[in-house]
Amino acid sequence: MSQNTQQLLKNKKKNILELWMKNQLADEGLREDLISNDELRSQSEELINSLINNLSSENFNNLESDEWSPVIEILGGIAITRARQGFSPRETGNFVFSLKEAILDVLQQEITDDPLTLFKESTKVNKIMDNLSVVTFETFIKGREEVILRQTDEITEISTPVIRVWDGILALPIIGTLDSARTQIVMENLLQEIVETGSSIAILDISGVPAVDSLVAQHLIKTVSATRLMGAECIISGIRPEIAQTVVHLGIDLSNIITKATLASALAYSFKVMRLEVKKISTVSKS
Repeated sequence: MSQNTQQLLKNKKKNILELWMKNQLADEGLREDLISNDELRSQSEELINSLINNLSSENFNNLESDEWSPVIEILGGIAITRARQGFSPRETGNFVFSLKEAILDVLQQEITDDPLTLFKESTKVNKIMDNLSVVTFETFIKGREEVILRQTDEITEISTPVIRVWDGILALPIIGTLDSARTQIVMENLLQEIVETGSSIAILDISGVPAVDSLVAQHLIKTVSATRLMGAECIISGIRPEIAQTVVHLGIDLSNIITKATLASALAYSFKVMRLEVKKISTVSKS
């Protein structure tokens, strides 16, 4: 980018900012519920100051140069923040695209007597802003992936609660697919609760597991083995007819594991093992 154009943009920085803000505020998709106008102006001003101050004829085509580090850092921070706040890719991308539009409008207003220079400088601005758009989207995607991973971990934690149903008896209802990562969480939560409560029986209820294949069965066997190593007996409940047929067809050996059709049956068996008796008290009405 020529020094004349660089100086022109510096001199017209305030005009570019106002035009850029006008473009953003005119967007019908502007998320005023997620960002205030003051915060939007602050972000815009910080980025445009860094961008124009770092433009030069040497580095306009190389975003890997050290001069671009402040711009990339600011833009990356904005993209990450917007990903976490719930902005869409279009809304985030428009932040950069509207800046490009503002810079090109100013160039058209100021370079009126030399169409060739206007074309060359506009091409360079397009290339710079397109490259910055790519950086913005890449960073935004990383931010969204972080959010998704965090939410997945939170959902996994919520979906594997260890319930103390009786003194010495724990129950862990499993809902959804049981994979290796989730099995690890299930075992950790269950073993930790066994240690803290001193329970001697743990019930794994798989009523909410849609299907059981050889891999799921191996995960269940590992959980049962880990529970026994902690000195507790493990019961698997929620064995539906289709699951029983699948286990038989796959040739999976669960003969050394106590299985029950329902959680109620598993709880009744646990009471029997612990020599507990639950009786229904009949209420006699007084005449």
